[in-house]
Amino acid sequence: MSGQAWLTAKYWKRRLRKARNALATRFFDTRTGRRLLIENIGLRVTSMTVDAGDHLMSFSPADYIGRKVFRKGHFERQAVDRLLVILRQRGLLKKDSMLLEIGGNIGTQTVYFALARAFQGIVSVEPDPRNFRLLEQNIRQNSLMDTVRLVNCAAGEAGGEIDFFLNSANHGKSSAIRQSATDQKISVPVQPVTGILDGLGIDQAAIGLVWMDIEGYEPVACRSMLPLLSRRTPLYMEFTPLFYGPEGTRDFVAWLAGFYEDCLVFFEDYEQQMKVRDLPGSIDQYDVLFLP
Repeated sequence: MSGQAWLTAKYWKRRLRKARNALATRFFDTRTGRRLLIENIGLRVTSMTVDAGDHLMSFSPADYIGRKVFRKGHFERQAVDRLLVILRQRGLLKKDSMLLEIGGNIGTQTVYFALARAFQGIVSVEPDPRNFRLLEQNIRQNSLMDTVRLVNCAAGEAGGEIDFFLNSANHGKSSAIRQSATDQKISVPVQPVTGILDGLGIDQAAIGLVWMDIEGYEPVACRSMLPLLSRRTPLYMEFTPLFYGPEGTRDFVAWLAGFYEDCLVFFEDYEQQMKVRDLPGSIDQYDVLFLP
């Protein structure tokens, strides 16, 4: 091949490579492209960070929540926005109060609440060591250290340690209740909610909202926060009769009805207010806001 022919071939090879890369960039910036990319990343990639517009979010590409953040740019941010609107409309949002988040995961909702500046401060409690590392990173890289205080433990009735079960595919489903035979058992520290707040020097009366999603361990955590329930602090939780069982659901509903009279149940497109005693036990899982 002559020198001129070699230069021509090299030129067109470079042009084709640039065109290919430009096409790939456009494709992988679509939702379909992002889905294919995140689902086919090898195990050597243990964490990723995306620019979500008004914040950065780091996550594990092997985790369900991380993959959803990568595809959509957020993880159920609309649930936070929806709840804040309702709290404002009902006069339940006081800017000098604090949010207690039980089950902070990697900090998606933590960051959304912090960016909304709806609370004076946030306490986020997360027992899973994999999630907690990312939670710390997400709070730090978004410069929220002065707003959010982090606690690496489970919420339970007594201090010490408990068995905790790690879900490999969805870190958000890790729980103090084993849900799968493939879950990995570890030990994590546990404290009552009252002890967590006392340890941070936070008055129970300063808590304006409890947000809780702990995969079936809600009855145990609730029994550890009696001062908050006695004050009828607004309580938003993922309520899961599937985990509690029929009898456990009836007992939990009756117990909660001793503190709260009314609640707001969240469905996909609407909310329905009802008496706590009437909470349905036939639906596997739904979100509910217990009203003061």
